[in-house]
Amino acid sequence: MKKMKLFPKFFLYTFAVMLFIMIAAHVFIYIFAPQMLISMKSSMQDGMAFDSTLNSGNFIKEAILKAFPVSLAFCTFVSFVCSMLFSRAITKPMKQISKATELMAGMDKSVRCPVDSLDEIGIIADNVNTLYADLISTIENLENEKQKVREAEQSKIDFLRAASHELKTPVTALNAILENMILGVGKYKDTDACLLQCQEITVQLSNMIQQILDTSRMDFIHSVDTIETFDLAQTLPSLCESFQLIAKLRQIDFQLDIKGPCSLCLSKKSLEKIISNLLSNAVLYTKAQHRIQVSLQTDMLIVENECMPIPEDKLSHLFEPFYRPDYARDRKDGGNGLGLFIVDVLARQTGLRYNFEAVNEPQGMRFTLYF
Repeated sequence: MKKMKLFPKFFLYTFAVMLFIMIAAHVFIYIFAPQMLISMKSSMQDGMAFDSTLNSGNFIKEAILKAFPVSLAFCTFVSFVCSMLFSRAITKPMKQISKATELMAGMDKSVRCPVDSLDEIGIIADNVNTLYADLISTIENLENEKQKVREAEQSKIDFLRAASHELKTPVTALNAILENMILGVGKYKDTDACLLQCQEITVQLSNMIQQILDTSRMDFIHSVDTIETFDLAQTLPSLCESFQLIAKLRQIDFQLDIKGPCSLCLSKKSLEKIISNLLSNAVLYTKAQHRIQVSLQTDMLIVENECMPIPEDKLSHLFEPFYRPDYARDRKDGGNGLGLFIVDVLARQTGLRYNFEAVNEPQGMRFTLYF
């Protein structure tokens, strides 16, 4: 019985109970019906009357015995039909739930258990639907998180590959200078000048390594940064001060225009890092006698610098690590290609939108950061 399915089990139980009740009813009638009869009078066809109290018991028993086969057959048939209908009515919703859960096991997102009643079976079906919906939602969230982790890991791998390739160039140059100095070849006999050149390369390497380390720690730094409320209009002048000095030394006109208060609620350190990289790029790629314009409004920060506009097909590559435009491949003419990459990462982490585009009058580039 334990291995039997639910429908035949319900049917056998119900049919057995109904047969038991039917047989018990017939036995009850057979035993107690004659005793409940006190007297019976009948007349023969010839008009003679007799006292039936003597023979009525045997007469009723014989009548019941003769009716037993027909009665039993009819009651058995009725019991069979009723058991079938009852078992079907009870097991149908359970079969539907069982079929639905099999499809759920196959992760069919569209399947649901039918809820046709408000009884315990209907409550079970509704609970299964709720549980399955929560399960699907959890799986989708885990898949999204898994995809994000996969993308982050791939980004780190690509970044490390690009970093190793970028570091290889100055290291190779430094090694070549030192070898030529040892061999005393040509201009490399002037060790003092070569040592100065080597020092410049080591400074570049040190700065690059520091930026690579800072970039690799951005996820961790952002996770521990606290969200705070502050007015960027009060913070921006101090951020621009050092870049204004550099711009003055390079004969660049640096203008700062603050149109009013700008209250923000986000990671202050991340925003300061974004603005510092934008200003650094603007100073590096602006030539002497040209202008940098920084404008702060209530809902945006605009950084414009006069320079050679970047072609549309190369704009999307500017946010890749270590990418530099063709005219700024030499590190003397620009940075190491990490500035806008850091801006992009921190902007996505803090939920800020931005737009980077070329402008024609005057020719240059405009970076708009939306709050």
